[in-house]
Order: sequence, then C-alpha cells, then structure tokens
Amino acid sequence: MLQSSKEGFVQGQALFIGSHLAEASDALAIGDEERILMVMSQLDVAGVTYVVITNADGVVLFDPAGRSLQSDFPTTLIRATLGGNDVLYSRFSEGSFFSSAFTPIMSGGSAVGAVYVHDEDPELGAVLIEMQDTLRNISIGVAIFSVVTVALIVWSLMRRVKLIVKGIISVREGQYGYHINISGSDELALLGDEFNSLTNRLRETDEVRRRFVADASHELKTPLASIRLLSDSILQNEDIERETVKEFIGDIGMEAERLARTTGKLMTLTRLDSQVEEEAYTRVDMRHAVVATLRMLRPLAETRGLTLTSELGEGCFVLATDDAVHQIIFNLVENAIKYNKPDGSVAVRLRIDDNVVVLTVDDRGVGVPDEDLPHIFDRFYRVDKARSREAGGSGLGLSIVQDTVHELNGNVTASKRVGGGMRFQVRFALYSE
Repeated sequence: MLQSSKEGFVQGQALFIGSHLAEASDALAIGDEERILMVMSQLDVAGVTYVVITNADGVVLFDPAGRSLQSDFPTTLIRATLGGNDVLYSRFSEGSFFSSAFTPIMSGGSAVGAVYVHDEDPELGAVLIEMQDTLRNISIGVAIFSVVTVALIVWSLMRRVKLIVKGIISVREGQYGYHINISGSDELALLGDEFNSLTNRLRETDEVRRRFVADASHELKTPLASIRLLSDSILQNEDIERETVKEFIGDIGMEAERLARTTGKLMTLTRLDSQVEEEAYTRVDMRHAVVATLRMLRPLAETRGLTLTSELGEGCFVLATDDAVHQIIFNLVENAIKYNKPDGSVAVRLRIDDNVVVLTVDDRGVGVPDEDLPHIFDRFYRVDKARSREAGGSGLGLSIVQDTVHELNGNVTASKRVGGGMRFQVRFALYSE
C-alpha cells in the first residue's frame, strides 16, 4: 500500500506539471528554458527529488539537478513517453525507494515534450527494510516453530508407538497384566485402550486356565491317591481278611469309575472349547431324548427315594446332535437327583412356546444360596464341596450343559424355586423342515 501511494503521488505530480506546460505553450523548443523555468516557479511542486523536462526531440530543456548529465539517464523511457504513453517505474535499492513517472506534454493531439519526475524516499525504504526484517524474522520464527512442532509430534508419536511395542513384547513374554497408559482421544489412544482390553482378557483367560488345570489336577489326584492308598493297604498287609480285600477292591473300582467320569467330562469340555464338530447337526426329537434319558436315570432316583415325573409335549424338534441333547438332559436331571432331599421329587417338562422349545427341570432339593447362584455354571464350582464329593460330583456337569447349549445357539438359566429347590430352563429355536 505504501508503494502504491508513493507511485500515485509521483505520477500525479508529473501529470500536474505536464498539463500546465501544455496550457502555456503549443510547442517546446530550445530557447524556451526561461519560459519553462517561469512556469515551474509558479507551480507548487514539492515532495519530489527532481524534475526533468524535454522537448519533442528529447532535448532537455529543464534540469536543475543536472540529472540528464548522468550515465543512467532514462533516455529510452523518455522516447517511449514522447510516443504518447505514460510510464511509471519504481524500484527499491540501497535502502531507498525510487519512484519515476514519465508523462507526455500534449498539444494539438501530439506530444510536444515530456515530463520526468523522480523521487527518492529513504524513509519509505527504511520502512520496507523494517518490514522485510519483520517478515524474515516471522518466517524464521514460523519455520523454527514448525520444525519444533513437527519434532514434538514425531517424538510423541514415536514415544507412544514404543509404549505399544513394549507392551506387545511384554505380553509375548507372558506378562498378561501389563497395561499401557496413552492419553488423548486419537487412534493411538484407542489402540492403547484396545490393547489393555486384550491384556485383561488374556489375563482372565490365563487365570481361568491356571485354575482349571489346578482344579483338574486336584480332581484327578484325589481318586488316584485313594486307589494307591487302598492298593498299598492290600499289598502291605499279609494277614488282611478276604472280606476286607473285597471291600477295598470295591472301593478301588468306585474311585476308578469316578476317575473315568471326571476324565470323560474334561474331554467333553476340551472338545467344546476347541469347537470341534464331531457330528453334523440333524433334526433331533427332544421328547424322545428326554424319555430315553429318564429311563436311564430312573433307577438312580428310586435308590434315593425320589419321585421322577415328566410332562412332555409333542413336536419338540431342534437342530443338534443326539449326543449333545443327551448330554444336556442327563447332566441336568442327574444333578437334580444327586442334590435333592430324601423323598423329594424331580419334574421334567417339555413344551413349545412361540417357536421356542423349552426344557424345564425342577427339583425340591437343597437349593443354592444367593451368593453362589451366579457361579454354578463355573467349572469345578461346588456350593457345598464336602457334600458334592460325597455325591460323586466333579463340578463339571453344569459347565458342560452351558457350553453345549451355547454351542447349539441356545441359552440356559438357573433360578431358585418358591418353596425350595432349583429350576433349570433350556431354550432352543424350534426346528422344522
């Protein structure tokens, strides 16, 4: 803006002088210097360094500063002006701002001379230098700020990436409790949160695995220890009576059966965890499976003095395998029989409710305390450990039921019955061809 203002001022002065000279004479010639000097003395020309006036041939008629004697006198620009063109020229050099304006002196439609107005402004040059310095300093500051900002961003990104890499290495080495703290709400922070969630799940899985191995080892160690103790008693006692030997052998057989049952259930859970599909799903009649299972378990219920009743609807078909359905029904009913009261009862009902097959197993047994109810499907969990061992339970039956039901895309629930006992309900989608 300062440059445009200065250029406009110089050009205005040139036009002002040229118009007055055109009014004073129809032509300019050598010898008119005094007349031109008189006209210029009458004009208030201020704020410029010097003025040069030529005739139509480019001969200098007015040059108080002697500018025309210098080698860099703009002869070419003056000739262009005598052709009827206004010329404006400016430059910044050696700490000053130079402005030059060339305008023709017109008379009768032709140029009779030219006016050359020149101004040197060191103050404007100083302002421009200051502006240049300011812009340079700002540019340097912006560049330094940009470099520092980029460096900080890169450092921050690398630091956060290193935290994630360190966490991955730690987890790979087995430190499942390792957590990383990444602040912010960007993608790296989200990745850190997901990493922590993953390590939490890995830690929980590892804890479950350790507990499972410990519980499984304990379950297998107990009958093995009993078998070894009984066999050692027979071997080390030469005078042992035949009846005692038969009793010990019977106990060994019972412990062997318990060991076989526990091993079988562990193998079932392993198959469910690995999601190995041994058989293709088919159309299974739940009613037929319940009848067959109750026929198998009825002698066990009778030996305990329990009443086993059933109310079974028709057309209860599901998409499953015969073994899986049998496993579910057998474990639920066996569990209801083992943990019942003397002279108690077990009721099994099967019905269709809004395209859902519902299997209900009710018992009037001892029930489950409220604090234990959320854990009854956990592996090896027993409400009353002493009583469970006495009943021959391993704490795996209900866990097998839950895993099998989920594998078949169903759901199982457990709740306390009013008046005592438990109710287990299994729901599957009704299957129809």
